Order: sequence, then structure tokens, then C-alpha cells
Amino acid sequence: MATTLVFDIETIPDVDGIRRLNGLPDELGPEEVAEFAFQQRRAANGTDFLPHHLQRIVTISCVLRDASHFRVFSLSEPDCTEGEIVQRFFDGVEKFTPQLVSWNGGGFDLPVLHYRGMLHGVCASRYWDLGDGDYNDSRDFKWNNYIGRYHTRHLDLMDLLALYQPRANAPLDDLAKLMGFPGKLGMDGSAVWKGYCEGRIAEIRDYCETDVVNTYLVFLRFQLMRGALDRAQYEAELLFVREALGRIGAAHWERFLAAWPVAVSDEENKSSC
Repeated sequence: MATTLVFDIETIPDVDGIRRLNGLPDELGPEEVAEFAFQQRRAANGTDFLPHHLQRIVTISCVLRDASHFRVFSLSEPDCTEGEIVQRFFDGVEKFTPQLVSWNGGGFDLPVLHYRGMLHGVCASRYWDLGDGDYNDSRDFKWNNYIGRYHTRHLDLMDLLALYQPRANAPLDDLAKLMGFPGKLGMDGSAVWKGYCEGRIAEIRDYCETDVVNTYLVFLRFQLMRGALDRAQYEAELLFVREALGRIGAAHWERFLAAWPVAVSDEENKSSC
């Protein structure tokens, strides 16, 4: 089994960057600076969603699946600074050369990681290998690398399933729930900034971890559909994931498993593949 790394990031407004770009006084607090940016954005295009380069990463959650292990972990404040979070993510790519899997990673997560990585002087040579690097297998990356939209070394599930048509994009939460998986629990991305201001960093991390496991479960269904897994392998992997989460024993995984009472292998979901 090839190593797979599913990832998801959570971000907040880059208060220091917003302050610097707009010459805002130090007397303004973080929430006031963020509100200034939100108002600018609303006036420009009617949304609070800030540009990618003004998003600061506070958590990257990952599922790492190799031949024998299933791990869920987070690189997160307050244990790491933003620069350390981003560097450690790319260090994992350097070490394992995994297949990256995301939901809208090409449209959001990776561009944010690019900008924040440059701001912090991060090194990510394996990730940026386009076939001209110093690795023994570097030439393979000319035809299948992490950067190419239509390559599979990074698989943006949302983009692919929509056949690269933005108007066909589906929300991860909806799709996961339609497939019988738990979907989002407790928080969503729009609540992250408020939660961060209230000091609920652990809750943000837990939310991000459940989101990345939802992504992995949807990825498994995709692998079943395209024939990379047969029905028995798919059901065995669902059981493997459930057992791995059950052994962790954390409260958010107890809630996740309670919302996913049976493996998605009932008769109404079965079809001949």
C-alpha cells in the first residue's frame, strides 16, 4: 500500500499582516484589526472571506495511512508556531513522498501553505519537485507531481469529483452525510476565528481532525468506485478506521463514532463493482 497523507488546515486572519499592509495603529486589538479587514472585503465583494495571503494557519490535521498504520494527528498552536506547523507538514512530504489527498486543497489549503511557507522561509524541495530535482526518482515527477492540477500525487477530491467545474462543487459535510459518515460535528470553518479569540484552540484542532477523517472516508468510497478497492477491502478498511479511532479514546472520537453507528456496508449502499 502506498502511503497516503490526507490533510486539512484551519486559518484565522493574519492580524499582523493586515496591520502592516494598512498602517493600522498598535492600539487596535486583534479583533478590531480583523473586523477592519472583514469590512474592506465586504465592501469589495460582499464576503468576509479574506484573500489567501492574509490567512494565518493555526492547525494542520492529517490522516497518515501506510501499509500497517492509520494515524490521525495535528500540527497546531500552541505547541507550534505557524512557521513550525508549515515546516513540519512539508517535512512529512519530504520523508514519506505520500499521495496527498484533500478536499479543496488545490483551491485553498495548498495556496495558503505556499504563501505562509514563503513568509516563514520554509524549505519544501520534495513538494516542489517538477522533475528536475536531485532525487533518484525525480524524473517521474515530470509527469506526476504535487503541483499539477490533473496529476494524482496530490488528489483534490472536490475538484476531481466536480470534473474541475466550480459550479459542480459539493460541500464535504453534505457528501459525507449522504454517504452515511458523520460529517461536521460541533464547529465549522466560519466559527474558527470566534473560537480562536475565545481561546478554544483544542476545539478547533478536534474539529479539523474530524474533518480530515471525513475526507479519508470519502476518499475510500472514491477508491471503491474507481476499482482501487474491492468491496471486501473497502469494508475491511472502514472497520480498521473505526477500531483505530476507538483506541484513541478522546471525546471528539467518541462523538464521531456515535454519529457513525454502523459501517457503510448496508444493502442500500451495495452495488456491483
